[in-house]
Amino acid sequence: MEMDMVKYLAKLAKLSFTDEELEKAVADMTDIIDLMDTIKDIDVVYDAYKDNHNVYLADLRKDEAMPSLPTEKLLANAVNQENCFVVPKVVE
Repeated sequence: MEMDMVKYLAKLAKLSFTDEELEKAVADMTDIIDLMDTIKDIDVVYDAYKDNHNVYLADLRKDEAMPSLPTEKLLANAVNQENCFVVPKVVE
């Protein structure tokens, strides 16, 4: 990775580095990119049956109904007090 790219990324992230820290950041980022390039070369094929073979429904927690908060408490800070939340329209 080039020094100019690291300076640009630092500027975008509003970070300030000394020259020594910039050199270390360049070296670190180069190492990270090299590692990602080696990982990219590994051939991995996703198989849903093999990847999920250790998940058993018996191991999951029991689904139990629990009391929820009272409606009055939930709506205490709401603008509209008519048992509902009003949200802005996003689709016409």
